Amino acid sequence: MRFSDGFLSEIRDRVPISAVVGQRVTWDRKKTNAQRGDYWACCPFHGEKSPSFHCEDRKGRYHCFGCGVSGDHFRFFTELDGLSFPEAVERVAEMAGVPMPARDAQEERRERERATLHDVMELATQFFQERLQAADGAKARAYLRDRGLAPATQQSFRLGYAPDSRNALKEFLASKGVEKAQMEACGLTVFEDVPVSYDRFRDRIMFPIPDSRGRIIAFGGRAMSAEISAKYLNSPETELFHKGNVLYNFARARKALQKGGAVIAVEGYMDVIALAQAGFENVVAPLGTALTENQLELLWRMSGEPVLCFDGDKAGLKAAYRAADLVLPMVAPGHTARFALLPEGKDPDDLVKAEGPEAFRAVLGAARPLADLLWMRETSGGVFDTPERRAELEKTLRELTSRVKDESVRYHYQQEMRDRVLSFFGNQRGRQQGQGERGKGSFGKGERGQWGKGGAGSAAGRFAVSESLARSAMVKRAGSIMPLRETALVVALVNHPMLIDENFDHVDRLDLSNGELRQLHAVLIDAMAHHEANSRDQVVAAIERAGCAEIWERAVALVRKARQWTALEDAALEDARDAFAQALHLHRSARTLHKELKQAEAALATDPTDENYRHLVEVQAQFHDVQATEALIEGFGVSSGRSGRN
Repeated sequence: MRFSDGFLSEIRDRVPISAVVGQRVTWDRKKTNAQRGDYWACCPFHGEKSPSFHCEDRKGRYHCFGCGVSGDHFRFFTELDGLSFPEAVERVAEMAGVPMPARDAQEERRERERATLHDVMELATQFFQERLQAADGAKARAYLRDRGLAPATQQSFRLGYAPDSRNALKEFLASKGVEKAQMEACGLTVFEDVPVSYDRFRDRIMFPIPDSRGRIIAFGGRAMSAEISAKYLNSPETELFHKGNVLYNFARARKALQKGGAVIAVEGYMDVIALAQAGFENVVAPLGTALTENQLELLWRMSGEPVLCFDGDKAGLKAAYRAADLVLPMVAPGHTARFALLPEGKDPDDLVKAEGPEAFRAVLGAARPLADLLWMRETSGGVFDTPERRAELEKTLRELTSRVKDESVRYHYQQEMRDRVLSFFGNQRGRQQGQGERGKGSFGKGERGQWGKGGAGSAAGRFAVSESLARSAMVKRAGSIMPLRETALVVALVNHPMLIDENFDHVDRLDLSNGELRQLHAVLIDAMAHHEANSRDQVVAAIERAGCAEIWERAVALVRKARQWTALEDAALEDARDAFAQALHLHRSARTLHKELKQAEAALATDPTDENYRHLVEVQAQFHDVQATEALIEGFGVSSGRSGRN
């Protein structure tokens, strides 16, 4: 019995390869990283004492570096258990909870027809590529050259040109034996409500759209004439192509992710291609429409925290908010998104051409979590100076967080928003009280109320106070004294190496301001990579071999002096884990807010509008709260845990 590609893909996607293999092996706890879907075990196909059998959920594949066997869900059962292929499919379908399809002669015929349609689309792709290099493709070649796309990039993405003719493609395909019905089924000709069909794409640069296996299933065409109303035109829905289920560049991006990182979603073909040419190969794009649920699921197949990147204009911000509303109900442990907002008036293509790849990396580095984007949308530009307005904001945030389907994530979102509201309203009350103490003279008639430029409670006053605070914090960080929070994090990781495994993604990207602590962090990561971080003694030995013993001793002394006992060697693992999680959250918040503060200051310097004043004050207030919390911890040696010491 022949199974459709769609059925096989569905049951593979529903069952992680680790669930299939895990029935027959015991995963090695030291090498396995379950959070990343990366598993190691002793090979079930040959006898061995050390684990060289690798299983990766993201790829849906296994491979043994000892005996060389490799395969997918079905091959595991056929080779290990001797099942036939249909029996293996039935076993995986049972695990997936999907009923086996009945034998369908009509469906098998449609499968054969689809295979033929793929051949037709490949012929059309070759035709467009050839015409791009022909005489009538000169204008298209000049356009691509002006857009900065190298010939190698054009060939890599198989760009082409549809000549300005009603029948050029149709005649070419007919000469290859392609039938009229097949051209229509591929969406290559327009045949509805016309006596004679004609080529759908004319005088357009052509972008072939591949499926997850790299087969061309559709085209996007960019008009060369400014008089054409539809600048971009996609293939219609066909047997091969369903626009809401496809991401442009999906297959290439998935392969690039084998090197690590997160998938990046941008808005258009040219952005994907320009970024790939600049070295960002893990980039995809929806096909001219807002992101759909199916496309979001595709992103999550590639990485648990994709970065959604939007153009730096009002339309881009609206698109980001729409995407946030789509993502929010579907978030779950290990499934969320970050949002990167480009500078005003820039798209990724413009940015990398004008300022280089580093500018785009900076945008990615400043990507905001979903909670930040939702908070920004609901509070930006708002004035919450009455009980009614504050109650309305709280109601809106409660309604937002109630949309999260996952119970545990919903709880944490509700807690996050409660904390933000308390901090936000506390700052507003402080400002209002300060204004009352100064009397009515603080803001004269016609000024801007709480956002006026008058006193210390105004936008300008808050800017000066918070800028001073930020500068003093940066001076402190730039000096030779180790910041306590950073030191406690590193010392906890050394004393409790289990925390490295449990938080590997965050630990690997830990952003430290102190150079000496960065040295210790580098030793930690290197020890982890060489499987020398299984115990505290191993890590300390690695630190001594790296010549960092004196740094380590000073770090421990600082933590002891500040009574951060949960980071020390004899703390219970549960206490160390709780304190580490809280400190890590505070640290990441502070670093993110510092970046946002610099961006807000730059925006205000170039565009001193009320909206930019309000945004700056909002960021300053959050930054001030984090700094105050850090000062409290450093001043009193407070550390969260189940028990304490004198």
